[in-house]
Amino acid sequence: MGNSHGHHRKRRNGPGSSETANSGFKYGSPDQAAQIPSSSSTSAKKTSSSMVVALPYAHVDSSLRALSAQAEGFGRLAIGGLHGAVYHVTTLADDGPGSLREGCRQKEPLWIVFEISGTIHIQSYLNVSSYKTIDGRGQRIKLTGKGLRLKECEHVIVCNLEFEGGRGPDVDGIQIKPNSKHIWIDRCSLRDYEDGLIDITRGSTDITISRCHFSQHDKTMLIGADPSHIDDRCIRVTIHHCFFDGTRQRHPRVRFAKVHLYNNYTRNWGIYAVCASVESQIFSECNIYEAGQKKVAFKYLTEKAADKETAMTGHIKSEGDLFVTGTQAGLSPDGGEHCVFHPTQHYQTWTKGPPVDDLKHVLQHCTGWQCVPRPADQGLAK
Repeated sequence: MGNSHGHHRKRRNGPGSSETANSGFKYGSPDQAAQIPSSSSTSAKKTSSSMVVALPYAHVDSSLRALSAQAEGFGRLAIGGLHGAVYHVTTLADDGPGSLREGCRQKEPLWIVFEISGTIHIQSYLNVSSYKTIDGRGQRIKLTGKGLRLKECEHVIVCNLEFEGGRGPDVDGIQIKPNSKHIWIDRCSLRDYEDGLIDITRGSTDITISRCHFSQHDKTMLIGADPSHIDDRCIRVTIHHCFFDGTRQRHPRVRFAKVHLYNNYTRNWGIYAVCASVESQIFSECNIYEAGQKKVAFKYLTEKAADKETAMTGHIKSEGDLFVTGTQAGLSPDGGEHCVFHPTQHYQTWTKGPPVDDLKHVLQHCTGWQCVPRPADQGLAK
């Protein structure tokens, strides 16, 4: 454990945290390799109880820094605080020695861990600087009041935290803007904020959102600020193995960006599941869409980019998605699927399984904050 003031120190040999916890339902076998089926059917599928669902990140909890550069998709280069000291959060105070805010404002790379559990009441947006990992494994930390702001930063990893009860205008759980890149948000629970849960806008790109649980919310995730921000054409985001649990809309809503969605479970939305607006390209692959009263999953909105004469919508390509309980895809009949990028234009591997009942069960139980121990830190910082 760090000293009472939360000072950081270089990596050291020997054991790390001694916390232990029951992790419950685990993500597949430790030896399980990524599997990419060659094709998937959009019809309902059943699976035997003996089937092992193909799931990502089997080895990231083997040591403290095994998270670095392990994200799938567009955020795959994010290393966080890999080459920095370990900073120990020792207080739930909003600011001051040993606080999360003090660690996040430091200019040097840091791997931030927690020595206590509880709720941090954030009084104003908590700005996260470049080359930081905020690692909630081994404790249960909830952020409330305001959220994290990733502003003009790069190489940030946020793992295993809860966000709940953000209040105030334009208050998001995690706000990624402007011009941030190489970001990975993994295993976070987000609910009940005034604005969005995660917003990615104003030129921020190369981002992965994985294994997160979204609930009790309206405008869940916005990608692309508005039609005037044409610089958002650079945005690229991967969202996978997430559970959108009865949230009303924006899973996500997209302007301009390229977005790859795979192996997510979205259920009981209030307006729509996924929305494509001006110039967006959404590749929806092997997701499960389960409607409640509103049956149509995909929505299109027409807007005019600031540098164009005519308004246009976005495009969605659905490949291997499963639509259940009377869900209608709602895909546009205009043939715009050919305009959508393919992930292999940007990365070659990702862990995709068929959209079966076992996958739905895992996403219901193993997304969001998880009761997992903090792994030991091994080796010395280079």
